[in-house]
Amino acid sequence: MNYAEKLAAEFSIKAEYAQNIISLLDEGNTIPFIARYRKEMHGTLDDQTIRAISERLEYLRGLDKRREEVFNLIDAQEKMTDEIRAALDKAEVLAEIEDIYRPFRPKRKTRASVAKQKGLEPLADWIFAQSEDAALSDKAAVFVSAEMGVEDAAAAVQGAMDIIAENISDQAEIRKRLKNIIRLNAMLRTKAVDPEQDSVYRNYYDYAEPVSKMAGHRVLAINRGEKEGFLKAGIDIPDEKCTAIMERLLVTGQGELSGKVKEAISDAYTRLIFPSVENEIRNELTEQADEQAIGLFALNLRNLLMQPPVKGFTAIGLDPGYRTGCKLAVVDATGRVLDTAVIYPTHGKAQVEKSKQTLKRMIHQYHAGIIAIGNGTASKETEMFTAECIGEIEDKVSYMVVSEAGASVYSASKLAAAEMPDLDLTLRSAVSIARRLQDPLAELVKIEPKAIGVGQYQHDMPQKRLSEALDGVVEDCVNTVGADLNTASPALLSRVAGITKTVSANIVAYREENGCFASRSELKKVAKLGPKAFEQCAGFLRVPESKNPLDNTAVHPESYDAAKKLLTLCGYTPDDIRGGRLQGLETTVRQIGMEKAAQQIGVGVPTMMDIIKELTKPGRDPRDELPPPLLRTDVLDIKDLKAGMEIKGTVRNVIDFGAFVDIGVHQDGLVHISEISEKRIRHPSDVLSVGDVIKVRILSVDAEKGRISLSMKGIN
Repeated sequence: MNYAEKLAAEFSIKAEYAQNIISLLDEGNTIPFIARYRKEMHGTLDDQTIRAISERLEYLRGLDKRREEVFNLIDAQEKMTDEIRAALDKAEVLAEIEDIYRPFRPKRKTRASVAKQKGLEPLADWIFAQSEDAALSDKAAVFVSAEMGVEDAAAAVQGAMDIIAENISDQAEIRKRLKNIIRLNAMLRTKAVDPEQDSVYRNYYDYAEPVSKMAGHRVLAINRGEKEGFLKAGIDIPDEKCTAIMERLLVTGQGELSGKVKEAISDAYTRLIFPSVENEIRNELTEQADEQAIGLFALNLRNLLMQPPVKGFTAIGLDPGYRTGCKLAVVDATGRVLDTAVIYPTHGKAQVEKSKQTLKRMIHQYHAGIIAIGNGTASKETEMFTAECIGEIEDKVSYMVVSEAGASVYSASKLAAAEMPDLDLTLRSAVSIARRLQDPLAELVKIEPKAIGVGQYQHDMPQKRLSEALDGVVEDCVNTVGADLNTASPALLSRVAGITKTVSANIVAYREENGCFASRSELKKVAKLGPKAFEQCAGFLRVPESKNPLDNTAVHPESYDAAKKLLTLCGYTPDDIRGGRLQGLETTVRQIGMEKAAQQIGVGVPTMMDIIKELTKPGRDPRDELPPPLLRTDVLDIKDLKAGMEIKGTVRNVIDFGAFVDIGVHQDGLVHISEISEKRIRHPSDVLSVGDVIKVRILSVDAEKGRISLSMKGIN
């Protein structure tokens, strides 16, 4: 297979670009490095597209490997034919290759294999040929043998029919046609195991939907309902619709033998083919649903990680709780822990007053400007308590409820213990919650991505595939933003392109022993960080303290000479980078001519444009260009909500059928997909992203069940 041509066609890119990407990957380059620093070689594709190409390349190579294995296995049996070879060459998915191999695969004991041992294969071949040159009873009588275990002619015929049925079920072309028909025409039906037992799956107690139209989230809901014992599900299609096609292909006459072939067809379909194909199609539906859910989880995670940091504020983190109290931590603008405490805002009046005094004192003492409240147990009460405190003081402070998903796992981890050895693990959670508001990316990289909780059915996903996809997202986000070499945690550094966990630990150890890095080039002194690793990671690491201002940009060291030539060409010096005097750089370059300027400095136009962007805004954080998070100073109760009210909220999770929005009460509201836009949309993610601040209208409120229905329609 010509992978470059195949990938070029599938991704609508030049074959040259596809081949370059293959070569770059095979040379050990990371995807962030390829996306950022080899743009001329792939036409400025983004990291997500290059990652998709990489995954597809891996699949195609695996397909070819299995194709070769199957060819050798069949050839070793001396059964390879031109027809089989052509079918193998033509196969585009693994399932097709496995169907071709099916007749040659060693089988366990079956009715057909027993019949073959009894010597009935010639009779099966004769019946299937449908020549009608002798009476079936006479022909079958020849095979009666006590020694072989064939008692009479009827037993001989039955054994031959078993062989025919298995041979039919092994035909790859038959299975392929039937799969297509079932995919297009079958229904997926579900029934309740116990109709009297209530459950969240009640909508599926008597449900049917065409297989071809099944939405991924419904497939996953049905699968979970089956797994939990509430539902029975299966694919439903009239047998005659499928057997009629088989008969048209296999039956050649109208006589007795053709009748037997029809019986064998029916048996092959109901006993052998349909159960197998049903499993395959259910697996296909699940795999498609898994990929959709993983894709949505990845998209939500990307948007969450790329939320703008709240910079320059001392923050207070509150980890709510009832019996054990609310854990409180104060961290400065760099995330350093300044103070901790435990307060009891849900206990008696005296404790509430004492808790207020503690919180007010810490706000005032440390000049805290923001408060982050975890959204777990007692979150609502803690939020109301916080809003009350804020209203009683003159200090300008606001708060935000943040997801505490994964905080407890992180608090008990070796990483948290190494970062905060002197703190109890419950107080570590409060620190993590505060840091999540200050810099979501830097803090959330410390947590296993699937524990962050911005998806649906993530525990039902193939965990290896989910982890790979989410790890890719984290890697892309970290490298898009970059990391400060002198302050980044080991967890953050280990996500930088080319840096392993061992090397990240070595970087921190070097930093602790020698002090701050003075330049990017000093990285080369770190143990186990060789030339290839330096090439991959250097451009993504920032050194604000360096004498070379380029070290605090995303300009790669390999392009430093080009950057200096560009400055000289346009009449500037490196000192102008720190002085912020390069706002007219792009205009000057355009006056010279883009192609001409790029040629003179020795790089391609895409790389030159990246250099210009970095020189114009050194230390630029792409997250700063996004709308800031919604901070609050007051709180609402669900009982305060009335239908028709319009209110601002933050999108917390986007799912297949809508989006959950935090509107300042403890319970998130749901905007159903039908209420997102006046126009018909394909998926909620076409309009909404995690972290978006939107205006919604209350449609209905069920305070008892904690359900809030929202709409975005008709809102200016």
